Amino acid sequence: MNSIITNSISKSCSYNEYRSLIFTYAQEGKTTGLISSSDYINYTKLNESRMHRLDKTIEVTQETKALLENLSKEYIWLVISETWCGDAAQVVPVINKMAEVASKIDLRIVLRDENEDLMNLFLTNGTKSIPKLIIIEKETGEVIGDFGPRPTQAKQLIIDYKAAHGVVDETAKIELQKWYLADKGVSIQNEINALIIATASQNLPE
Repeated sequence: MNSIITNSISKSCSYNEYRSLIFTYAQEGKTTGLISSSDYINYTKLNESRMHRLDKTIEVTQETKALLENLSKEYIWLVISETWCGDAAQVVPVINKMAEVASKIDLRIVLRDENEDLMNLFLTNGTKSIPKLIIIEKETGEVIGDFGPRPTQAKQLIIDYKAAHGVVDETAKIELQKWYLADKGVSIQNEINALIIATASQNLPE
């Protein structure tokens, strides 16, 4: 396994520990990361509320359950996140629900700004966009794929908005959150499922 990934896993936390961190920081008026502005503190507070709701309401689809309950290998799902990230607040609870139904998935979470070397291995168009899910085969340490920061339709929503308005402003962020709310985590599940299926098919004997 890549030494950077190994080091990051050694510093990672569980989803419950991550949620506890967000709850505590929201209560204390803090945020993770290098920027401690009032905006980022408010984002952390908002994300605590969003994640609290999603932890109760997100449901794993039958297709996802069938796939994840029958994995032939064990995996580490390593997620790069921060408490202030709006996309992470929507995506990471879905990833956690998926991991909960799979006995062969170990979900671990690290903070982006504390793991710059890791983030630099998984840039999105040259940017440090999060959240990022890294799927690692536990036995071999091989990275078999990654997902993030957003599902395809959500990415396109932002691309189209920026093309029309020239900026990604608060209105765009509201529209994005509305999209996540309506989608109920299904697109995230489908895209991660497709990644797993594609990788499995590549490993089939000829």
